[in-house]
Amino acid sequence: MKFFLIPVFLLLFFSCKNKTADQQEDKIYSRHLQREVKLTIINTPIPGNKESLNLLFLNDGQDLKVMRVKEIIDSLYKAGLIQPLLVVGIDAGDRLQEYGVSGKPDFEKKGSRASYYNAFIDKELYAFVKKRAGVRKFKSVAIAGWSLGGLSAFDIAWNNADKIDKVGILSGSFWWRDKSTSDSNYSDEKNRIVYATIKAARRKPSTKYWFFTGSLEETSDRDKDGIIDVQDDTEDIRLLLIEKGLARKEEMPLVIDRLGKHDLDTWSKQLPGFLLWAFGK
Repeated sequence: MKFFLIPVFLLLFFSCKNKTADQQEDKIYSRHLQREVKLTIINTPIPGNKESLNLLFLNDGQDLKVMRVKEIIDSLYKAGLIQPLLVVGIDAGDRLQEYGVSGKPDFEKKGSRASYYNAFIDKELYAFVKKRAGVRKFKSVAIAGWSLGGLSAFDIAWNNADKIDKVGILSGSFWWRDKSTSDSNYSDEKNRIVYATIKAARRKPSTKYWFFTGSLEETSDRDKDGIIDVQDDTEDIRLLLIEKGLARKEEMPLVIDRLGKHDLDTWSKQLPGFLLWAFGK
């Protein structure tokens, strides 16, 4: 097993004395993914008591610059609105295969390596970050993503509720299905993979959820109810979590932007809301 983050974490945790957010680029070799994974590490000033530090994993780390993540975190922290935070942005590899639902590829066999990506987060990256940060336990751990990365974030949080406290899903691909909608036997209830997974669940993870959708993300409307699919699918997931007693409605925000599109600019504008919900003072 190879690790390449030592210089970065030594810098962040033993030499960080400035009052602004810092950003570094590095990489780690994953034995589960069998590839190097590029990381973007952003941190607020590190507190003396490191156990007051929060951790956020972000899928699609290659988008963080366009999303202005460093600037957003810096602004919120300087304004005294968020707690100390360490962000680990994870660059996507083959996102059509590594993002998805663990062990349940879609009907086109996409998401076939989602279980390996889950194992990378759970068994490699999380332990490595904790060890190098010198933190026995983070105050809280969250993961977030957008589009297919949002679906992946939900899946990882769902499968690792013992480690991940909160998840942010921006325009999550909850349409992910094991049967084509053109199939005469297709059913939203049975064939949307995440929906069916939640419906069959017996356990009750304590994860907290934050959802976002934009009303201008698409024009597709499977059930012809005048509401686009991304919003319908998200609302269905949220209502099912409430119905199953997995989360309380008042603790599970759904933000809908009537002008929101399926793009990085829209998600960047919504990111502060998620950060305030997850790490606000």
